[in-house]
Amino acid sequence: MLKSKTKKELQTRKNLLAFSAGGDSTALLFLLLANNIPFDIAIVDYGIREQSKEEVAYAKTLAKEYGFRCNVHKAEKISSNFEANARKIRYDFFESLVQKYHYDTLLTAHHLGDRFEWMLMQFCKGAGCVELAGMREKTERNGYMLYRPLLHVDKQELLTYLHKNSITYFEDESNLDEKYRRNTFRQQHAKPLLEKYLHGIKKSFAYIDADVSSLIQETPLENINSLIYFKKTATRRSDIYLIDRYFKSQNHLITAHERELLKENPTVVIGRKYVVTTMAGYIFIAPYIEAKNMKKSFKEQMRLFHVEPKLRGYLDKDPEAVAFLSSLLA
Repeated sequence: MLKSKTKKELQTRKNLLAFSAGGDSTALLFLLLANNIPFDIAIVDYGIREQSKEEVAYAKTLAKEYGFRCNVHKAEKISSNFEANARKIRYDFFESLVQKYHYDTLLTAHHLGDRFEWMLMQFCKGAGCVELAGMREKTERNGYMLYRPLLHVDKQELLTYLHKNSITYFEDESNLDEKYRRNTFRQQHAKPLLEKYLHGIKKSFAYIDADVSSLIQETPLENINSLIYFKKTATRRSDIYLIDRYFKSQNHLITAHERELLKENPTVVIGRKYVVTTMAGYIFIAPYIEAKNMKKSFKEQMRLFHVEPKLRGYLDKDPEAVAFLSSLLA
């Protein structure tokens, strides 16, 4: 079920598995064991379901039985926007473990159904082929690789594997609650289509991945402290893709409106927290800090180099970034 290339890569890396005790992550856990891939696990208890205690207990039992580390995080109560806040809590925890224990990869159990329902959601709200492609098997994040080794596998294939091998797993009832838009797309659209057209959908994603690779020009992102920069690519499409990917690596999702603004404007403030600006053939991303009480000499320096005003607040706090930017723009 795992690709042979995937097996070889993961066997030589230090891996952390995002575990929930649900069918998807449990199947991946046992596939890793079956293929002699080393890993530890991380599980988050949000405390909103009684069953979550059993799930954490199961994770600890598996760790003891098979000899890997089980990291548990008890989340504080989430009062609003549960999905977005839970995701942030989850990835903040995973990344803290990556840094603490120096993992090379974070493994998630996203599968073909997850990818397909995301594609349908993007298609219905208006998106291009890069957004429709959605999740990629491997994504470089902040100091590690996010790896989705089951992205080509259908949910039913995972369930068959679990039942065939009599493997225990838990069903999260909230996955059936259609008050969440994603669950509506899953139950009413993605699942029936996958049942009827699985082979064709798998083939289409293979073509989409090849097309996206030819459309997107990859370029490395560099940094001076919190100032991120990269050379503009041949198309704004590629630039926005790289900007979006950077923000995802920081667990910050840009909105559709912000993406539209990036298409038309050289400078955009993202979520009132970051500024993205284009200057001298480069794109810069930095924390957005309102400029106040700047020295006259600094203001004159920024004016001479035509530095975007919304970037000056951050630069005023970072002399090293100013020195670098001055040499670059000179």
